[in-house]
Amino acid sequence: MGSERPLVLVVDDEPQIRTLLRTTLARAGYGVVEAASAREALGARDIDRPDLVLLDLGLPDRDGLELVTAFAGAAGIPVIVVSAREETEQKVAALDLGAADYVTKPFDTEELLARIRGALRRRRESGEGDGPVRAGNVLIDLLRRTVEKGGENVHLTPKEFAVLAELAAHPGRVMTHRHLLHSVWGPAQEGQTEYLRVVVRGLRQKLEEIPSEPRLIVNEPAVGYRLVIS
Repeated sequence: MGSERPLVLVVDDEPQIRTLLRTTLARAGYGVVEAASAREALGARDIDRPDLVLLDLGLPDRDGLELVTAFAGAAGIPVIVVSAREETEQKVAALDLGAADYVTKPFDTEELLARIRGALRRRRESGEGDGPVRAGNVLIDLLRRTVEKGGENVHLTPKEFAVLAELAAHPGRVMTHRHLLHSVWGPAQEGQTEYLRVVVRGLRQKLEEIPSEPRLIVNEPAVGYRLVIS
């Protein structure tokens, strides 16, 4: 990431959306590069080296999902999908391919800016490896494999710790049900979402102040879970 203001690449074939995003980002202090097609976006990736990409999936020359891999996978650039596609399958596909987040049009600009700040912060902190992660009054030490709440040790089952560790390894980012099931239970159990619900319920009972009103482990309906960090 550059030493000055972060550079955001806006990839959308609708001029009015690009204008809205350019104005919003500029007012928030970001540099902006625009692309109306996949071809232009890939050119901007190589020439401008953006710090983050706002990506619409409905591009005229390629499916936007292909660009998620091209940016998030090959180049390690955070991608926030900003799309009118509301289908759960599209969200899951984008997140499983490595997108940092998914925002559905029409969107609230302040919420989008918050998602951008979070994605850029996670990119800056990604080099910290397996160090402690704090979520509210919960401290998760991935190296020591310990969890504390308010300074007191919390005993977790192996599956509970494995799910929490996967969320803590990607704090603030939505981890899909399929990803968590694959990582913790193995590929044969990717469809067993009830396994995951039971474990998340147990984690909330042990870690949340009010388990019925979770603030730390929150869900993206029909998509996955996110660990909210301090």
